[in-house]
Amino acid sequence: MSTASEDHERELDEALALVCRVPDPAVASASGATPGPAPAPGPQHRATGWPEARALAAATARAVPAHARPTPLDDALGEVLGSPLEAHTDLPSFDTSAMDGWAVAGPGPWTVREGGILAGADRPAPLADGEAVRIATGARVPPDTTAVIRSEHARTETKGQLYADREVVQGQDIRPRGQECHSGDRLLPAGTLVTPAVLGLAAAAGYDELLTVPRPRVEILVLGDELLTAGRPHDGLIRDALGPMAGPWLRALGADVIATRRLGDDAEALHKAVTTSDADLVVTTGGTASGPRDHVHPALRRTGAELLVDGVAVRPGHPMLLARLTQGKFLVGLPGNPLAAVSALLTLAEPLLRGLAGLGPQPSYAAPVRGDVHGHPYDTRLVPVVHRADQAVPLHYNGPAMLRGVATADGLAVVPPGGAVSGQEVDILDLPWLGLPWAAGGFT
Repeated sequence: MSTASEDHERELDEALALVCRVPDPAVASASGATPGPAPAPGPQHRATGWPEARALAAATARAVPAHARPTPLDDALGEVLGSPLEAHTDLPSFDTSAMDGWAVAGPGPWTVREGGILAGADRPAPLADGEAVRIATGARVPPDTTAVIRSEHARTETKGQLYADREVVQGQDIRPRGQECHSGDRLLPAGTLVTPAVLGLAAAAGYDELLTVPRPRVEILVLGDELLTAGRPHDGLIRDALGPMAGPWLRALGADVIATRRLGDDAEALHKAVTTSDADLVVTTGGTASGPRDHVHPALRRTGAELLVDGVAVRPGHPMLLARLTQGKFLVGLPGNPLAAVSALLTLAEPLLRGLAGLGPQPSYAAPVRGDVHGHPYDTRLVPVVHRADQAVPLHYNGPAMLRGVATADGLAVVPPGGAVSGQEVDILDLPWLGLPWAAGGFT
């Protein structure tokens, strides 16, 4: 009988059999998998290069002063240290036993002292030479202790004598005071993400609260009269894929999503929502092009926003934008097509949110691609991939409106203009939920 993990792996392989193939350039444009050559940009506007757009988003956020505030340990998870974490005490703050066993003084055999020493007990009496006493892990070691002998490495005999079954080395199984750090030592720099381990270290070092930069607050505005929130597509109407996806995706990027609102194609409602939002970042879905119902650009002009990025030389997702609103707030405009929106989230929203949260850039890495990857003539392409045997396998169903490929992916390959040949190393953008508990069954 197969196990659940084997069944899961087989299902994934069956899915990959459908989506793990590099599209034939001859049929790519017909399938929607690969964009054909786009017309040369006109003289009135030139899209920002993909690397430059990411760098600009990160630099823009870093220019915003970080407002750190004291946060109780219970509320600090997922935020970022606003100042270095320095030890308030030595760790450990006294010599402690690393094991359950016997504290001994001098050479053996040892006379066993009555009683024992438990963790949390008052300062114990010193040990005389040739004396031993029971001790628990974490208990304070008596003065003049030579070593701690683990329970399984010693035996007691008649007349209260303790014998060691192996050589006793001075200082063994004793954690000396200050072994991990001394009071005042810098443990972590500012800008460190507060993880469960950081919380444990802070508590051990004597902290009740931390100075942290709060998670950026994000409001999502879903645009489009053609979007359904329930049921099957019908009569020219389609299901809203970005509303359900954008919030969890942004939370995985470290944001505090305070609301997701559906506005339809209403220019006045969009203007009011943008000007009254108290979020650090407003994210819109759709409406970033120049059609009759694309209201994002007019709304930004009306509010006096500064357009920092207006189109990026990347496929899918080139109509994305980044604007600076008033009072240090920002707007990221996602294209309406789902995979194009994913591209914009990782191109502009991720570096912007990391900067606003006080984090540094996401570390990048490269992997060789398996099979040739068709490229755009002069734009970067972001292609969903899955890792297999240290290679990035490009996935089909990677057109701007498709989510089938990225739903199976664990990253996006950054394919340079002109494409990549099999075995060529390309940069990889990890999907933000890798390692989160609910993603444990996915690709790792």
